[in-house]
Amino acid sequence: MRKPPSSISTLFYRISPVLLGFLCLALFAWWLSSGEREADKEQVRLPLKHVRGSAAKKGTPANEGTLIAGQGKPSSWPGDWPQFRGPNRDNLARSSRPLAARWPEAGPPVVWRIPVGEGHAGAVIHQGRVYLVDYDRRKWEDAIRCLSLDDGREIWRYTYSVEVKRNHGMSRTVPAVSDRFLVAMGPMCHVHCLDAASGKLVWKMDLVRDYGTTVPPWYAGQCPLIDGDKAILAPGGKPLMMAVDLATSNVLWRTPPQYDDMGMTHSSILPIEFAGKRQYVYCTGQGVVGVSARDGSVLWTKPEWKIGIANIPSPVWLGDGRIFFSGGYNKGSLMIRLVADGGSIRVENVFSRRANEFGSDQQTPILYEGHLYGVQPKPAEMVCMDLEGKRLWTSGGERRFGLGPYLIVNDMLLAVDDQNGTLHLAKAGPSGYNELGRAKLLQGHDAWGPMAFAEGRLILRDLTEMICVDLGTENGR
Repeated sequence: MRKPPSSISTLFYRISPVLLGFLCLALFAWWLSSGEREADKEQVRLPLKHVRGSAAKKGTPANEGTLIAGQGKPSSWPGDWPQFRGPNRDNLARSSRPLAARWPEAGPPVVWRIPVGEGHAGAVIHQGRVYLVDYDRRKWEDAIRCLSLDDGREIWRYTYSVEVKRNHGMSRTVPAVSDRFLVAMGPMCHVHCLDAASGKLVWKMDLVRDYGTTVPPWYAGQCPLIDGDKAILAPGGKPLMMAVDLATSNVLWRTPPQYDDMGMTHSSILPIEFAGKRQYVYCTGQGVVGVSARDGSVLWTKPEWKIGIANIPSPVWLGDGRIFFSGGYNKGSLMIRLVADGGSIRVENVFSRRANEFGSDQQTPILYEGHLYGVQPKPAEMVCMDLEGKRLWTSGGERRFGLGPYLIVNDMLLAVDDQNGTLHLAKAGPSGYNELGRAKLLQGHDAWGPMAFAEGRLILRDLTEMICVDLGTENGR
């Protein structure tokens, strides 16, 4: 006869399915978290599908706009970096202050470092002030911050409520500043024009609500353009692009309705002069457009250049009618030439290159003395290419930069390794990658934010920290 189970055995049989269930759940959670950690290491990232469109909280926001004064003071330090990619939107800087050609073992001195909200938004510098679009997750607020270039202390901040979920960081746009105005775009496409000195609100607009913008997959990446007395914005909805009077917020012109809903991308607007006329080049979700700066008419289109997942790098103006485009997700690169044809503009292909020859996942390549510099997607090495499409050198397998930013100061190439926060110094030139120094300056990871430079002072950041570094020599100012 079969013996009845003991009370202990009975208890075990009753509990074991529960324990097994908890064990399975724990293993599944561990697998998900490890998967997320591994995914974070990947350079090609997929967006969160549920964050498309506005994620603002329902009802009246807790904070519709608050200006908070700080203790910082504007610096007397010279130099200007007033917009995305610098004064001429080309990521080239000049310094009259002597720069160190070699660094000590500890690297160049760090003037200040401050914590910032998770993101990749770079800074601008004007009249001794540093401006930054930031995000406060604790308060669910965008924060437009004005800091002192001397010590990083806050002069003022302007905040407003908006819910933004983590999606490889939140803020990633660079504002634009003039003597009178600052224009900033938040992650959910809220545009604010503030008084550059005081931070007082001049005007604001919600591109999603007012102009039918669809927020890009990783939130807004378009960096506003100030052109004279106008802000140039590309809502990508209704309209595709528009010019806004800085003082009044009046829309001065907008692109024709047949170009509505071409889509906002992470790319930014490039101003160029061609055939004696100014125009704005923008990579939409449905291809490239050239827009007249005078009246907003569309002068030409290039529908073939589009990237399905995310178009991030901005166009590069090469002169002589030539424009260079690059992208990630195996897109590679393309050079076109604009040709004046009577009263119209014709577009011709010059050459294209595969991603393993010259492409760019995130940063915009630099044109310097007739050569293009960029970081190809894989294996993330720095590449130099001539304007005929011939690759001249790479930095090699031991010098990889991932999605990190780079710029050229005088004839020096500065590039950041995005995963370990190391700043590299190399001589810019077509003969080869000639590294002069490197130093680990950032302690975190995902150092993707564009750098800013003013007379020897360099501002860079990683996911959660921003620092100011002195690149000058001891006998510099």
